[in-house]
Amino acid sequence: MLTEAVLVVDTGLSPTSTAASRADAINKGLGDPSIDIVIVNWNAGDHLKACLASLVAESERRHIRTITIVDNGSTDGDIEACIPPGLPVRIDRAHVNLGFAAGANRGARQGVAPYILFLNPDARLVPGALQAALAAFERSAAIGIVGLRLLDGAGRVSRTCSRFPTAGAFAARSLGLDRLPWFQRLKPFMEEWPHAESGIVDQVMGACIVLPRKLFDDLGRFDERFFLYYEDVDLAKRVQLADRISWFEATGAAYHVGGGSSDSIPGRRLFYILASRLAYGRKHFRGSEFLLMLFVTFALEPWSRLVQEIRRRGVAGAAAVATGYGLLLRQMVTGR
Repeated sequence: MLTEAVLVVDTGLSPTSTAASRADAINKGLGDPSIDIVIVNWNAGDHLKACLASLVAESERRHIRTITIVDNGSTDGDIEACIPPGLPVRIDRAHVNLGFAAGANRGARQGVAPYILFLNPDARLVPGALQAALAAFERSAAIGIVGLRLLDGAGRVSRTCSRFPTAGAFAARSLGLDRLPWFQRLKPFMEEWPHAESGIVDQVMGACIVLPRKLFDDLGRFDERFFLYYEDVDLAKRVQLADRISWFEATGAAYHVGGGSSDSIPGRRLFYILASRLAYGRKHFRGSEFLLMLFVTFALEPWSRLVQEIRRRGVAGAAAVATGYGLLLRQMVTGR
């Protein structure tokens, strides 16, 4: 257990510890169950401050070995001012936007604790959350990922556990069929389940997930081809393929705003969603399924999105759709 805060500003790519000492620390198990927290930050502002404040509670702090904030070139102020006293925080300034997957991998490499919590800066832990997550791993060696119950700003449970996506489900959603009562199971989130009990699911939302470090390393960490979005779905799929399970732990909770800093760039956010979704399909779908996904993405979905966004936000919504698809087409043509 750490009793003093350590603030390290690290602008290099490598952690300060050697690979040998890092491996030795992991093998020793660090005594009581301990956890490294990785936060990938991009202009999260007050969200980051509230996130760090939620980690001060003694029930959480006693499990924390280090907190690494990987800052992806933020321009919204002084990160040091967000850090409450008493937390073992390291700031790693990337100076550019690496995306979530690359930033998370970079932060994970700088820790040694046997467990890693990947925490979004727009999330806040409820006291006891880390204890609940670590206790789940103690109950079953089959668990590969633990996700906690997520609450919205009003304290309502967000139904965020998901099914693995399929090309057919993407097609149905583009036509609006998932809104019909007969097609509820085509929705990505398990909205029909109240999330009141712990249990096995396909995937828990990556805003707040805990993994054993050894499993995370053995799986090759996050796939950095996913700049933002679907990297958590891909990781959960690889956990399943490794004969481990994703576990939803209802006894621990975190508040999650959702959207966060990406709300300020709706067009680019749409591009990230579409590009990552295609990357997931290319990696996990068969040829015919991926072709169906391409057809849905470019022939059906642009028009349904355009209608929905015009109804919601008028010209601004239409501009966001145009921006998102323009960036996607440019990437497919130029590779950038």
